[in-house]
Order: sequence, then structure tokens, then C-alpha cells
Amino acid sequence: MKKVKYVEVEGKTVEEAIEKALQELKLPRNRVKIESLSEEKKGLFGMAGAKPAKVRVSVIESK
Repeated sequence: MKKVKYVEVEGKTVEEAIEKALQELKLPRNRVKIESLSEEKKGLFGMAGAKPAKVRVSVIESK
């Protein structure tokens, strides 16, 4: 049975979240699978209601 290794990370944008996850896993983008769990949502005029982007980044097992 394979051990699945992944992280879920939030950021101001999807791209920022991906970069944080890659740093955490210490892997290049071509060694991971990226799933967008939620897009960022901007608050009206910088007010409350803003939500960060969230991604799940999984390690691609080498064979």
C-alpha cells in the first residue's frame, strides 16, 4: 500500500498557495499533482469577506 503524501495550503492567490506548498514539500512543480480546492475571493473594498485560495499538492510517486 502506497503512502500518499500531500499538503493543503492557503494563500492570497492560487499561485501563492502552490509556491508555499512546493517550498514545504521541497519539490519542483513537475514532481507534484496540484488540485485547486477553492479560489481566492476578494472582499468588497478590502472589507471583510475576503477568503484565501486553497490548494492540495500531492507528491507524484516515482516508479
